[in-house]
Parts: sequence; structure tokens; C-alpha cells
Amino acid sequence: MLDYKRRHARQIIVTAVTGKREDGKKIISAIIVPAEAPGVAISCHYDKMGVRASNTCQIVLDNVRVPKENLLGDSKKGFSQFLFTLDGGRISIAALAVGIAQAAFEKALAYAKERKQFGQSISNFQAIQFKLADIATEIELARTLVYKAAWLKDQGRPFGKEAAMAKLFASETGFRASSQAIQIHGGSGYMGEYEVERHLRDAKLLEIGEGTSEIQRLVIARHIGC
Repeated sequence: MLDYKRRHARQIIVTAVTGKREDGKKIISAIIVPAEAPGVAISCHYDKMGVRASNTCQIVLDNVRVPKENLLGDSKKGFSQFLFTLDGGRISIAALAVGIAQAAFEKALAYAKERKQFGQSISNFQAIQFKLADIATEIELARTLVYKAAWLKDQGRPFGKEAAMAKLFASETGFRASSQAIQIHGGSGYMGEYEVERHLRDAKLLEIGEGTSEIQRLVIARHIGC
């Protein structure tokens, strides 16, 4: 177990069932739980495929008690608070994906210009040019989706659909761009020293975190009235 005072947040936001409504539906509340509260155990023992600089930890709550003042917001709106936070998080994930895609693209473009085959740079080959053109186009589209979702949020307007669209498209763009960057590098792309394989490993998490691609499609479908 790691020392949470040095390695983890001091406060944990927990959503939990705290009662039932008159119609029988559960009441979910958001509660602030200090990481050092008795009964809280935090451990990090996961060997992740990527995004290794970010801790992924297990949190166990064993008969933890906190004062009622630790209730966060309306006691009956914890779930809606959680969903709002999730929507905002999807914009952040989408922005991360755009960054990874851009990095993979820049590495692939630089490599294509310097790698020589048959007496010329492979960037002169149409097959490589098409790959780079597709990556560049998808990155531009993904970035625009992120900007729109972020702008709507800043304006206090509904942004759930746009956040899901941005997260879906950008995360899948990040993975495709990284995969194509490896392909352009050839065998060298499979080696750690060129870093594009790391982009692929990191990008995969973005298709999973804050709701998988399948979940994003469900969210979008509901927003468009399906």
C-alpha cells in the first residue's frame, strides 16, 4: 500500500445510495470522504497497458463514517451531479485524444520525410501521403468537435450530446492516428525508442474511460431521439 498523503488526493468524492424516493427509486448522494478517514484503504497494484504516469488505484471503504456536513450539494441530486461531471470529463478525454493524435501525426510526418526508400523519401509515395492526409483531416475534425463542446459548456448551454460526439470521435481518431503512425514507421514503429507505440497504448484507454465508445453511441442516439 502506498502512502496516500504523498501519492493521492486528500479528499474522495463518493456517490452512494442514501435512501429511496416515494416512487421507490433510489436516492443517490455525493459525499466528501477524507482519504485519511478510518476505514479508507487505498492501494495501487495495477500493471497498466498505458497511461502509466497516472495512478489507478483501488479504494476500499470499510464502515467509513463522515459527518453530514460532508454531503456535497443537494442530497437527492448526486446522480445528476455525477452525470454533469462525466459530461465535462468527456471533453477533457477528447482533448487528450487530440493531443495524442497530433503527436503521433507529427512523428509520422517527420519520419516519412527522413526515411529513404528507392532513392527518395517515403513521404513522396502516394500510399504514405494518403495515410498522413487522412490523419490530418481527422485530427482537425476532432479538434473542432472538442472546441464546440467546450464552448457550449463555457456558455452554460446543454453540451451532453456534443461532449459524447467529441469523446467518441476524438478517442477513436487518437487510436487510428497512432496505429497509422506505427504503420508508417514500419518495424521501427514497434520499437519503444520511436515512441509511437506508446501513443497507441495510451490512446486505447481513451476509448474506454469516461464511458466506452459503445456508451457514447448510446448517449448520442438518445440525444437525437432514437
